[in-house]
Amino acid sequence: MWSHGDVGADELEPAALTSTAESVAAEAAEMVRRARESMLAGRSVAVDTKTSDTDVVTAVDTESERLIRARLAQLRPGEPVLGEEEGGKSGGGVTWVVDPIDGTVNFLYGFPWFAVSVAAQIDGVSVAGAVVEPVSGRRWTATRGKGAWCDGRRLAVSEPARLDVTLLTTGFAYKSDRRQRQAGLVAALLGHVRDIRRPGSAALDLCAVAAGWTDAYFEHGLQRWDWAAGALVASEAGAVVSLPGEDRGLGEDATLAVAPSVAEPLRAALAECGACDV
Repeated sequence: MWSHGDVGADELEPAALTSTAESVAAEAAEMVRRARESMLAGRSVAVDTKTSDTDVVTAVDTESERLIRARLAQLRPGEPVLGEEEGGKSGGGVTWVVDPIDGTVNFLYGFPWFAVSVAAQIDGVSVAGAVVEPVSGRRWTATRGKGAWCDGRRLAVSEPARLDVTLLTTGFAYKSDRRQRQAGLVAALLGHVRDIRRPGSAALDLCAVAAGWTDAYFEHGLQRWDWAAGALVASEAGAVVSLPGEDRGLGEDATLAVAPSVAEPLRAALAECGACDV
């Protein structure tokens, strides 16, 4: 059993961490939902940019992360938080990894495919996580070794018979030169699969693989907060998951989640189409 200061052993059990992740993510998602309703009613929201003019952050992102940090400080005092907007770093024991709005561009445009993602990691490995959608209210949760769930329904990945009937999702970087290389990869890959989608939220794309809504997800350039909860959901639903740094043949910062039945042929196709050069 893990040792962590004055925190009781039962509170370090992954199931307890999942419960905390879900409750905190749901509270932040409700705040984001209200903000979206206000925006749809005409309220303006402050918008800034980060790595490029297309990489946006809104005041709602910041407000959501601060709410999550405040609630975690109350519920899990002393545990470090790594968040997209305010940074942080991993520590001993449990570290919380937070994306206050995954899919900010979608949020800004009113496209309802975005979510709040909260995960608990120990030694850099996700052991509990929740991804909550503000618009639909769906709650995706996973506990390492205990399975993945969506609103009480246990999740299981799809079983496509062949690569050419595989539905793949992906995403693109914010910097134009890398986007062009990614576009070349997608163009080459289209001849190998059924089709490719680009919904715009890595966390939800990973959850979609878990639900069997898609057969695979692949993207370069994700940060830890993008995949910390969603990749656990996909893995616990039975997906073969490769995280950044784990498969250099696909590129140093590649993320892949795929149904086992097409894992090998998809990886081979990605390599053939030049994934490692993206």
